[in-house]
Amino acid sequence: MTPDELKRLIRTVPDFPEPGIQFRDITTLIGHGAGLKASVANLAERVAASGAEAIAGMEARGFIFGAAVAVQLGLGFIPVRKPGKLPIETIGIDYALEYGTDRLEIDPSAIAKGQNVTIVDDLIATGGTALAAAELLRQAGATVSHAMFVIDLPELGGADRLRASQIAVEALMAFEGA
Repeated sequence: MTPDELKRLIRTVPDFPEPGIQFRDITTLIGHGAGLKASVANLAERVAASGAEAIAGMEARGFIFGAAVAVQLGLGFIPVRKPGKLPIETIGIDYALEYGTDRLEIDPSAIAKGQNVTIVDDLIATGGTALAAAELLRQAGATVSHAMFVIDLPELGGADRLRASQIAVEALMAFEGA
């Protein structure tokens, strides 16, 4: 399937979670077998070209695409978790949200010093979560120079924020508007 065909599988929900927001819902894409397969294959091709040695994905939808890409490429997967979800000692990072803060954690022993880790997630909006994940992975010793997304919302500037942190960004599709 082409990126344009995949884009047509994304449902837009107006005024969610608040008025004026056009929510891009990937559940219609992941529920479409051929669409999910094509999305993962396309991401995997791009990740392979990045020279990744492992894939990191943020909870929760990054687990869907990141783990699938890792399996397809025969690479390890590093889950970037919400706080308190890992049963071992972790390292973490707090980061700003539009209305408050959040935290991400990882198992630092899952990363070899200098390991080339590519971030894979469903969507890049403002870039806060992806930037925090990249910083956390780098604290653990990873080299993070690429991030791949199914959807980019370019007007929100997240991809540009990642690029400013020396991370190349690619997305299968872009949607205009917030």
